[in-house]
Amino acid sequence: MIRKIGIDLGTCNSLVYIPKKGVVLNEPSVVAVSVDENKILAVGKEAKEMTGRTPDTIRVYRPLKDGVIADYRVTLAMLRYFIEKTKPWFQIFKPELIISVPAGITSTEKRAVIEAAMEAGGKAAFVAKEPILAAIGAGIPINSCSGHMIIDVGGGTTEVAVISLGGIVTVNSVRMAGDKMNLAISEYIKKRHNLAVGEQTAEEIKIKIGTAVPERKERIMEVKGRDLILGLPKTIKVNSNEVCEAIGRVLEEIVQSIKVVLRETPPELSADIMDRGMVLSGGGALLRNLDQLVAKMTGVPCFVADEALFCVAKGTGVVLENLDVYKKSIMTKK
Repeated sequence: MIRKIGIDLGTCNSLVYIPKKGVVLNEPSVVAVSVDENKILAVGKEAKEMTGRTPDTIRVYRPLKDGVIADYRVTLAMLRYFIEKTKPWFQIFKPELIISVPAGITSTEKRAVIEAAMEAGGKAAFVAKEPILAAIGAGIPINSCSGHMIIDVGGGTTEVAVISLGGIVTVNSVRMAGDKMNLAISEYIKKRHNLAVGEQTAEEIKIKIGTAVPERKERIMEVKGRDLILGLPKTIKVNSNEVCEAIGRVLEEIVQSIKVVLRETPPELSADIMDRGMVLSGGGALLRNLDQLVAKMTGVPCFVADEALFCVAKGTGVVLENLDVYKKSIMTKK
């Protein structure tokens, strides 16, 4: 029987964590809807495969924008799908849910998440801020009196926070993350090579050959798309340094938000951060050499957390296993 479920509700991917079992589900936050019947056709991986390939009768939605609910009904269907998929078919009683939300979320957006979770089949719903969950998942002792800095680079938002004594001291959230990098890559290829590529291809380029710092030994990848002049399919070669150039502006914004937080951090905590370094988490942290770029631009050591993509989900798991300890410090309940 599953009594507690932790959900990392992300703009790009959603992960489900069950205590003692770990991450049991990692699927894209995508839903395919039939326009005529207003019926949900697919959720997660299946729906993502349809992106950019659908006829007029099917629409593919990403119900979360910048980490918050943009389409309530579709988010509800997605949450229901995740809960149904993880709990046994014979289970009657509802599980307790804990859901991650961005630090800069408004009370209305928070209420929407809680209501959707309750309607999707939760007995009780808690929401917790992503930077704190990411810090717990990265193994940072958040309740100690020393300062720790976490940089959570997701799909829709990058959140930078300094944590001490179980709470957030300073935080900054920018809507610049993985999605904006994909967009920058497709725009760059359009301008430089006169080739139109889809969102999924841009993401594949970023994952396979993307780098935050120019490399001596370039990696090369073949990219297929539509020639903008002739309108015919065409294949070109793209190298890693071109990708680095394409996403430069987005990375600049991320580094800028880190500098803003460092500027606002009390001096005592600044000294702690200098000693311990900053921790990168989230899917965006997997971009090659991002830690090097951040360290070079800020002068503060920077490390990528183990299993960076799973940090927030693992954090929800730790909180679920010790609900009584964390209830006061990080959660708000309906």
